[in-house]
Amino acid sequence: MTGARKGRDLAGTGLTALLDPRRIALVGVTERPDRAASRPLRFLRDGGFSGDVYPVSASRTSVGGSRAWPSLSALPEVPDHAFIMVGADSVAGVVTECADLGIPVATVLSDGFAGTGTVATARRAALLSAAGPGRVRVLGPSSLGLVDLRRDLRLTANAIFAEPDLPAGGVFVLSQSGSMIGSLVSRGKALGLGFAGLVSVGGELDLSIGEIGLATLSDPGITGYLLFLENNSHARDLAEFCAGAAALGRPVAAFRVGRSRLAAEIALLHTGALAGDDDVADAFLASCGVARVTSLDGLIDVLPALGRVPARSAAGKKPAVAVMTTTGGAAAIIVDQLELRGITVRQPSDSVYAELAAAGFPAAPAPIVDLTLAGTRYEPVSSTLQVLLRSGEFDLVVAVAGSSARLQPELVVAPIIDVAAGGGPVVAFLAPDAPDARARLAAAGVPAFQSPETCADVVAAALGRRVPAVRERHFPGRDEGHAETVTLDEEESYRLLRATGVGGVAAVIAKVSDVLSDPAGIELPFGYPVAVKLLHREVAHKSDVGGVILGVTGPADLARAAASIADTVSARQPGVLVDRLLIQPMAEGIGEVLVGYRRDGSVGPVVVVAAGGVMTEVYRDRSVRLAPVTLPEAIQMIDELRYRAVLAGFRGRPRGDMAALAETLVAISRFAARQDVLACEINPLIVGREGTGVHPVDAVAVVRK
Repeated sequence: MTGARKGRDLAGTGLTALLDPRRIALVGVTERPDRAASRPLRFLRDGGFSGDVYPVSASRTSVGGSRAWPSLSALPEVPDHAFIMVGADSVAGVVTECADLGIPVATVLSDGFAGTGTVATARRAALLSAAGPGRVRVLGPSSLGLVDLRRDLRLTANAIFAEPDLPAGGVFVLSQSGSMIGSLVSRGKALGLGFAGLVSVGGELDLSIGEIGLATLSDPGITGYLLFLENNSHARDLAEFCAGAAALGRPVAAFRVGRSRLAAEIALLHTGALAGDDDVADAFLASCGVARVTSLDGLIDVLPALGRVPARSAAGKKPAVAVMTTTGGAAAIIVDQLELRGITVRQPSDSVYAELAAAGFPAAPAPIVDLTLAGTRYEPVSSTLQVLLRSGEFDLVVAVAGSSARLQPELVVAPIIDVAAGGGPVVAFLAPDAPDARARLAAAGVPAFQSPETCADVVAAALGRRVPAVRERHFPGRDEGHAETVTLDEEESYRLLRATGVGGVAAVIAKVSDVLSDPAGIELPFGYPVAVKLLHREVAHKSDVGGVILGVTGPADLARAAASIADTVSARQPGVLVDRLLIQPMAEGIGEVLVGYRRDGSVGPVVVVAAGGVMTEVYRDRSVRLAPVTLPEAIQMIDELRYRAVLAGFRGRPRGDMAALAETLVAISRFAARQDVLACEINPLIVGREGTGVHPVDAVAVVRK
């Protein structure tokens, strides 16, 4: 099963031995049924594994009726895969033995390697040293193992695989959580979902989800991938794998934990607080062409929908959905759930309703196409679906069925199945508990849901899936996050911004002593009124300490502002030398936004646009992309903001210069090509009237020292 992609040679990495081993050593195996270390031997036997299995135990000569060997070195032949279940402090020694014997791959079930403590850190270092570069590939630690149901390989300690009759199929699961594999398998079994393979990567100290995924690309039996993610580690490998899967037409879907504010927030300027770990993950997965769902049920149900809805371009138009129903209440629930996820339910045009009427199935124009009692007959449902799909107005149609789906499933689902037979973008929501109807739809490959939340989750994920970005990626280097940094003052930050193409910056530096002694002698290339601000590297949020005075009208007022800033800042932040001021013209505009950039330690450069000003973190209205971005992508980012309504001329107000805002996003995203700029933020960026540009009135940047 080993595969090779351009730019990565997987030959000789041991991944064949990982995914399709013929000789397996179980190190630390026990026969106590209450111990996880007893399961792999039992599962391999009961599952009918055709290869050789060698129990290895330092304290027993037999395990479960099979001979046991005292060590790997004592085995009659060299295994190609060692499954290690010994104590954490003994793992490195076993891996060293693997390396000495030429065993190419080891899966480590043992835990005790996670965290930042001294002991865990030392264990990880010892394990990596034992494996060495190119000697032994390690899956784990804390990996529950791997399974290939097509080959009767159950090399796992996951208790779910004690169950018989688990269905084999084309879905391959890669998970950073071993226990969640059990949840996916049990839920999938109930729905008839067949799995090709399942791998628990554990701590990903060596082998990653992306690298294992790359190795499966040459397996023709795999039709799609499900990922369960807990972090953004090994982003480069994951991006390469997703690009390869997309090239083969295999959809990739993911469920990722960490959506809550508590789980996701990080602190690096306002940009860091806004673009938390989950926001960055969203942007990264989208750039990889991954469909992200928000529920486990959605993850189980999403692949059939991805087969019917093609991935969209990164800057394409917003998708639209039509809802056809026989029951208004159930359709209203679906509409609510879709709208909550940002999916537009669009009313069909007059021409669509006219075509329906001409076909003999008139419906009252409304956002929902309600067939009422006619929806229990084949012809109205079939004709309406065909007209909606043929119109070209919709990216997907949701067919909502009422109680008749339970009482007469063959009548209700037949027209949906027949219309969807060509692979059209149709999904079904069954309002009642209708297992027969759902089974018929599933057998025909039509996505069918009995939960409105899951239906909306899957539809949003399918319509949000993008074609993977085909541009140079700037993934973080090994020293990312460890470099010494310097926070630039506002004027230094402006100079940095000007160098990358951000315009609209006007400012004058003045010494406090000069302003106090001769305010009229301060030469300004712009007129009053002006803003006067403290200029100091150690004070980023100047307004919090009284370091900003606005609307200064003349020289005398300028002197008073300088004295006030010096006195207030010295009182609120003792030790800060108030010796320089930054003077700027007052800027007027339609609104304020934040534009930010930072190098994320996992996925690399990201760019953010958000509702700006002092309430940025309160509103938390933002859009995030991997940098650099193109102009169409920047426009799409702005369109995703709720604040866009203010900039677009809300209630007759003038329109803002959104073209200039988009160009500023593109410009700041160019920092992606520079290794020295770690973060840069403009907040606020005043958006002027259409045609007048944008005006940065505060900025801060962090660079390598």
